[in-house]
Amino acid sequence: MRYVVKQKWLSFGEDFAIKDESGREAFYVDGKAFTLVREKLAMLDSNKKEVALIREKLISLTAAYEIVREGKPSAVVKKDLINLFRIGFTVDVPGPDDLEATGSLLEHEYTFRRSGKVVAEVSKRWFSWTDTYGVEVQPGEDDVLILASTIVIDLIAHPDAKKPPATG
Repeated sequence: MRYVVKQKWLSFGEDFAIKDESGREAFYVDGKAFTLVREKLAMLDSNKKEVALIREKLISLTAAYEIVREGKPSAVVKKDLINLFRIGFTVDVPGPDDLEATGSLLEHEYTFRRSGKVVAEVSKRWFSWTDTYGVEVQPGEDDVLILASTIVIDLIAHPDAKKPPATG
């Protein structure tokens, strides 16, 4: 399934609209659910039902967010420690099915892999708009997990791009 992810600039918080390949809104990420201590985002389906909660982890050696589904932690997305050979993220899920995201993360051109097999690709190359990019998820994969992980990578890789311009 292909999705188009676009950040909403004229909103309070980190809001993203996610449309499916037919142009219908499939998900919405609402950044209004925040606290003073850590960032939280709610991922809603097209019926406005929460399908995931994305919350910043405070105790971590690198930037990390937890994805919670049905009240239970389902993954931790974290930036890899400094590595001379690659820059990437790990999506740590319970069990042996962890994902790795590598590529040009700063330019929204990267691939999610599980055990070396491509499970999703993220690309900005087909879009000229600043914070719009495509996500193609392979059949049988967990779309919500991959889309939520993509949002986390965007938040970590582009922290200053999400702040409104200074006035004054």
